[in-house]
Amino acid sequence: MKTIILEVARPEEAFQAFAMAWKTGKAEGEARISFASPELLWKTLTEKRWNLLKSLAGAGKVSIREAARLVKRDVKAVHGDVTALVNAGVLTRTEEGIEFPYEAVHVDFMLKAA
Repeated sequence: MKTIILEVARPEEAFQAFAMAWKTGKAEGEARISFASPELLWKTLTEKRWNLLKSLAGAGKVSIREAARLVKRDVKAVHGDVTALVNAGVLTRTEEGIEFPYEAVHVDFMLKAA
């Protein structure tokens, strides 16, 4: 199953995880995007953007207009969300439209006592 892992990690931790996956080959079939803080993760992955991803999972390549129809939202607002998700590396943009090329999303972070 092609999975994207959204995680909270310091840059050095993210690099170490990448290096280990590269060395062992264990990252096959998955992608990993690291955020510096939980706040940045949730700023990027808002409730409306999460709903957009759920609607795009398995849909293949679609236009932004079609994506807006799927989530029953304004095209301009969806365009802004698509741009943010493309910039974060979660969505891909092609000549045919946009695509969420994953079958599953795994969000990984830990809340620790201060």
